[in-house]
Amino acid sequence: MAKTKKLPVEEALEKKLWKAADKLRKNMDAAEYKHVVLGLIFLKYISDAFEEVHQHLLSEKELGADPEDKNEYIAQKVFYVPPSARWSWIQNRASLPTIGKDVDAAMDAIERDNSSLRGVLPKVYAQEKLDKTGLGGLINMIGTATLGTKEAQSKDVLGKVYEYFLGEFALAEGKKGGQFYTPGSVVKLLVEMLEPYEGRVFDPCCGSGGMFVQSEKFIAHHQDHYRKNNGNKLSVHPSDHISIYGQESNQTTWRLAKMNLAIRGIDSTNVRWNNEGSFLNDAHKDLKADFIIANPPFNDSDWSGELLRDDARWTVLGEKLPPPPGNANYAWIMHFLYHLAPKGKAGFVLSKGALTSQTNNEGEIRKALIEKDLVDCIVNLPTKLFLNTQIPACLWFLAKDKANGGFRQRRGEILFIDARNLGYLVNRRNRDLSEEDMAKITGAYHNWRNEDGEYQDVQGFCKGVTIEEVRKLNYMLTPGRYVGLPDEEDDFNFAERFTALKTELEKQMAEEEVLNKKIRESLAMIELPDETV
Repeated sequence: MAKTKKLPVEEALEKKLWKAADKLRKNMDAAEYKHVVLGLIFLKYISDAFEEVHQHLLSEKELGADPEDKNEYIAQKVFYVPPSARWSWIQNRASLPTIGKDVDAAMDAIERDNSSLRGVLPKVYAQEKLDKTGLGGLINMIGTATLGTKEAQSKDVLGKVYEYFLGEFALAEGKKGGQFYTPGSVVKLLVEMLEPYEGRVFDPCCGSGGMFVQSEKFIAHHQDHYRKNNGNKLSVHPSDHISIYGQESNQTTWRLAKMNLAIRGIDSTNVRWNNEGSFLNDAHKDLKADFIIANPPFNDSDWSGELLRDDARWTVLGEKLPPPPGNANYAWIMHFLYHLAPKGKAGFVLSKGALTSQTNNEGEIRKALIEKDLVDCIVNLPTKLFLNTQIPACLWFLAKDKANGGFRQRRGEILFIDARNLGYLVNRRNRDLSEEDMAKITGAYHNWRNEDGEYQDVQGFCKGVTIEEVRKLNYMLTPGRYVGLPDEEDDFNFAERFTALKTELEKQMAEEEVLNKKIRESLAMIELPDETV
């Protein structure tokens, strides 16, 4: 039977673009090159979207349409792009030595005509260290992709490209890259578990805005199911039902977030920047959010805790408990709790050490969180998920009211999930969660939490426990202490396994000795030539 010839699989557009863009980087640092590339991708996107509307208005010019009327574009939620910033004009100048200045001027012109983008777009193209031939090549390469037309938007072409590039730049930057980027699987897991269908979504350390983007994607993906159960309550656009609030202390990262949201038509008015950060200068002091989704910096010792000892945020339902000044983990927990609405829910990433730490009030704060019934679920994550740290991580889920909204009454209970053995290696340094892994974790939580859920404890993976059980273990929240070992590990016979391993090792050593003997015999038979002087 003749073999079937396999057809070559066409490489995804985002991977093609990345390879081409990375070749043009030359000696430029990834942290700087990131803004060069992502700025051009953004410019191509808004120019594509503008051009499509512009062509339509040109065809209706005799009917009174004005292709240069900004209001025509605002009405269709499209950015107005002035003539000197349109992609066709930029690409025609790509081979000129002034191309860097031309792109910077284009960014300035777009910001002048679109108030929501003021102070956001990068103007880094005229700098001397950026090779202008390489920049021209990058412009021509990006020009081959259609990103902003309605057809491209319906396929989320730009979203896939942008997210892929963010991830690749985070990998290229290593430890520093993780400061603006949370792995997509972790973001998706948080959002899928919390299910932010509608309400106020808050991330006080928002990085490049991934939590907001995934929240909107979640609604878009699940809205048909939600309509059936909520009287067709959701309209067509997901962002009509969530309002986002964010804060970021790194200005360049904040710019990435603003662009990341702008390309998806998500209102980022309430995504704020100040260089003092959420602790010293809370940009949303009066906000009470329905959902908080965040990945704060792990074990941050430089958070100005000594200056905030009497801050109003350091209470757990009326009990004053200042977090330690040398580690911000519990300061973040209390900051989240302070901003939760009466029926609000929070899901966030923390260092695994926060599950057991006792330093300077941490144990007392954790005890208060448990006794006041605020901890809903703890998930132990696999190692190597994060680009910027090898510190083991976990997910916390808090709920202000465990009998709220359509969920079952679960007061006095906590769900523990140990997902350390899930995930797959992407390379030697990094691991990721598969769709099946995420579904397994999410399914356990929803089945435990929901009124119609069919939850069962799974030895070695998940267990619902009472607060009384947590008290007995001195308020430690490590999932492994509660879920136990998987069934097959419980039946582990040490003596039997040791004997089997010893036998296997002895066999390998015997085989190696036979092989070495043959090599020695073969070498002895070889006649070496006489040495000549």
